Amino acid sequence: MTVQTHTLSNGFRIVTEHMPGLESAAIGIWVTAGARHERVEQNGIAHFLEHMAFKGTEKRTALEIAEVIEDVGGYINAYTSREVTAYYARVLGADVPLALDVIADILLNPVFDEREIETERGVILQEIGQSLDTPDDVIFDWLQEEAYPDQALGRTILGPAERVRHFSQSDLRGFVQEHYGPGQMILSAAGAVDHDALVREAEKLFGQMKPRPLHVETPALFKGGERREVKALEQAHFTLAFESPGYMANDFYAAQVYATALGGGMSSRLFQEIRENRGLCYTIFSQAGAYSDTGMITVYAGTSAEQLGELAEVTIDEIRRITDDLREVEIARARAQMKAGMLMGLESPSNRAERLARMISIWGRVPDLSETVEKIDNVTLDSVRDFGVQMAQNAASAMAIYGPVSNAPELSSLKARLMS
Repeated sequence: MTVQTHTLSNGFRIVTEHMPGLESAAIGIWVTAGARHERVEQNGIAHFLEHMAFKGTEKRTALEIAEVIEDVGGYINAYTSREVTAYYARVLGADVPLALDVIADILLNPVFDEREIETERGVILQEIGQSLDTPDDVIFDWLQEEAYPDQALGRTILGPAERVRHFSQSDLRGFVQEHYGPGQMILSAAGAVDHDALVREAEKLFGQMKPRPLHVETPALFKGGERREVKALEQAHFTLAFESPGYMANDFYAAQVYATALGGGMSSRLFQEIRENRGLCYTIFSQAGAYSDTGMITVYAGTSAEQLGELAEVTIDEIRRITDDLREVEIARARAQMKAGMLMGLESPSNRAERLARMISIWGRVPDLSETVEKIDNVTLDSVRDFGVQMAQNAASAMAIYGPVSNAPELSSLKARLMS
């Protein structure tokens, strides 16, 4: 498998990876414009724009967009994150030019019909309502807001309903004009793809786009804080976060290994002590999320009101203990989990195309998989312990709890327990 890249004269980037033996391909355009790039009055518009992408262009109706892809047995979709918005399709190799034409059409020629805007507004408001009714969804938005208060990175991807109710056609067009330039786009494809043919098609479709000024991100500042929402639910939902490295930091992989050893699987510290030994919950895990300039180690658990205090305190005890008695066998297991998860996932052309786009966005190049594996293998017991100590002693923290949580310990008391 060979990764090939090309950049058009206007800054539009192309990256492909041919995967021998596959009959299908994943192809999409990743736009480096997500929720993080919105001003406060725009919060939710990147996601709204993603929804509108499939609602009609100058040459295709919404139905025709769906039909032209499904007529060849493919599918098309999109998603919005805090740092990117992606529009992608999965088709047979012979239909890659068709898929690219459709994706180009929805990006370059949207009509933003007023009636469709109103229809999709209702859909998004329902999506927001569903999220608010799903405790283990909404609590992560609250945790993000506490970690990065009064910042774009701390705001929700869906946006507040009061904003969504008032977005107009001109608002959508303004966001496109501001953020959807060729320098913000990455065409990524993997599977049964021909790089040179794709470059020629991209030149025809995107080569005439005029470059636009690149958005300069405001550096994120993890401040931390606490939010508790008391509600009569069956379970108390508990989340705790500590600031951790961004993608480009030297200790990024140490943080990933740490989070995996702490709560990344059934053999992890948190799962074994809190669920298996004490029976305090059904679900508990930790994970390390990252952005371009910051990250979060996050712990989540759901438990009863009566057991929440003990669960929170034992979680803190495990975070403190892991820096003292972490063993080499745990590091080796975490490294193996990370490598296997990455390599298994990349057997899918869709996952591989997404990785290509992400690497181009972060590094401007696609590191060989062996380079990434080497970085994981180079994580040592000492480096993970050092990371854990620094996190426990110095990292800002945030907590969000939801449900029957009126008697839960405060974040300040948990931090004091961590430092004791």
